[in-house]
Amino acid sequence: MTPTHIEHIGIAVKNIQESLPIFERLLGTTCYAVEEVAEQKVKTAFFKVGQTKIELLEPTAPESPIAKFIEKKGEGIHHLAFAVPDLPASLAELRNAGTQLIDARPRAGAEGLQIAFLHPKSTNSVLVELCSAH
Repeated sequence: MTPTHIEHIGIAVKNIQESLPIFERLLGTTCYAVEEVAEQKVKTAFFKVGQTKIELLEPTAPESPIAKFIEKKGEGIHHLAFAVPDLPASLAELRNAGTQLIDARPRAGAEGLQIAFLHPKSTNSVLVELCSAH
């Protein structure tokens, strides 16, 4: 697997509307998209910084993974996402190399991307997301 770039850095927040001005000041730019991903029980907001995006993630339900993350660890960096040209092939390669996967198959993510997560037990306790436009 060879990522082409860091696609985005995901940051868990309790409230996107309260967080937007903080990140607009910090990044010197405005949010370009807010989207709800019902399947993942999350609302997202995106900023572009060079080729990389910053994704704010607000839970939309108490049982969502982001709500559980915030409850356990507080607001902060949730995951690191890498763009890959062929997500199914990357997942197969990683699985064959012994990497523990959270998602065995790609699923729908924000901005029309296909996504899959790797288990932090296989990535030095970092939640890693792989993304592909296909």
